[in-house]
Amino acid sequence: MRRIENQAIFSSRNFRAEREEDWQRLEALLKRAEGGSVRRLSDADLVELPVLYRSALSSLSVARETTLDQSLINYLEGLCTRAYFFVYGVRTSLGSRLASFFARDWPAAVRGLWLETLMSFALLLAGIVTAYLLVMNDPAWFDAILPADLANGRDMSASAEDLRSTLYTPDQDALAVFATYLFTHNAQISIFAFALGFAFGVPTALLLVYNGAVAGAFIALFVDRGLGFEMGGWLLIHGTTEFFAIVLAGAAGLRIGTRVVFPGAQSRLAAARESGKTAACAMVGVVVMLLAAGLLEGFGRQLITHDLTRYGIAATMFLLWCAYFYLPGLVRGQR
Repeated sequence: MRRIENQAIFSSRNFRAEREEDWQRLEALLKRAEGGSVRRLSDADLVELPVLYRSALSSLSVARETTLDQSLINYLEGLCTRAYFFVYGVRTSLGSRLASFFARDWPAAVRGLWLETLMSFALLLAGIVTAYLLVMNDPAWFDAILPADLANGRDMSASAEDLRSTLYTPDQDALAVFATYLFTHNAQISIFAFALGFAFGVPTALLLVYNGAVAGAFIALFVDRGLGFEMGGWLLIHGTTEFFAIVLAGAAGLRIGTRVVFPGAQSRLAAARESGKTAACAMVGVVVMLLAAGLLEGFGRQLITHDLTRYGIAATMFLLWCAYFYLPGLVRGQR
C-alpha cells in the first residue's frame, strides 16, 4: 500500500514538473488580463493564450484520471475556468454593453415584437373604447370599472370645476412623491403583463384590456363634463410614452404566451425560453420608458399647464419613440 502511494506521489511530481512552466505562463498572462491590462498583451501573447489554455485543459483531463493529488486537480480546474472566460467570454466594458443595448439590441427586440405589439395595442384600445361607450351610456359603469381609491375624487359626482382643477392646479410639495408612486405603479403593471405571459398570454390580455378600460372610463368622465380636449393634453403628455411602454410589456408577455401555445417543433419549455430572450430585452428597455413617463407625469404635466404645449410634447415623444424603434429597420429594408 505504501509503495502505491509513493508511486502516486512520484508520478504527481513528475507530472507537475513537466507541465508547470506552461501553467505558470498561462497564469501570468491571465493575471495581467484580469488586472485590466489586456491592451498590454502583445499579439504573440493573445495567440499563445488559447494554446496554453488547451494545454492546461489536457493536463486537467490527465490529472483527473491518473493522479491522487486533489490539490493539483483543484488548481488546474481554477486555472482552466479563468482561462475559459478570457478565451471565450465577452470582454467588453459596461459602457460598451450599454451603448450596444441602446443602439442595437433594444430597438431590434422591439421590431421583432411588431406583431405582438399590434395585438397588445388592439387589446388596450378595445378596453378604452368599450369602457368609454359603457360609461357614456350608463354612468353607473364608472364605479364598476374604477375603485374609489383609484378615482381619488374624480368620479361621476365631481363637478366640471372640480375636475378642471385637477388638470391645471399643481401641488409642488407632492410632485416628487407623486412621480415615484406613478413610476412604481406603472412598472408593476408592465412587469405583470410580461411575467404572466407564460400562462398562455390570457392574464396579459386581460390586464391590457382592464388598463385600457380605466383610461376609457376617465376619458368618458371628462368628456361628459365638457373637458375632453383639456383632459387629452393632461393624459397624453405622459401617456404616449407610458401607454407605449405598457403595450411593449404586453407584447413581450404575448410573445411568450403564443410560443407556449404554439411551440412548433420545440417543447413548450424550450419555446418559452427562446422567446423569452427577445421579450426580456424589450422589457429592460420598458423600464427606461416608464422612468421617462413617470418624470413627464409627475413633473411635466404638473408644471406645464398650456394645452397645446402638452399636446406638442406628447406628439414629439411619440414620434421620437417610433423613429428610435422602427426607423433603423426601415432604412435597412430600403438598402
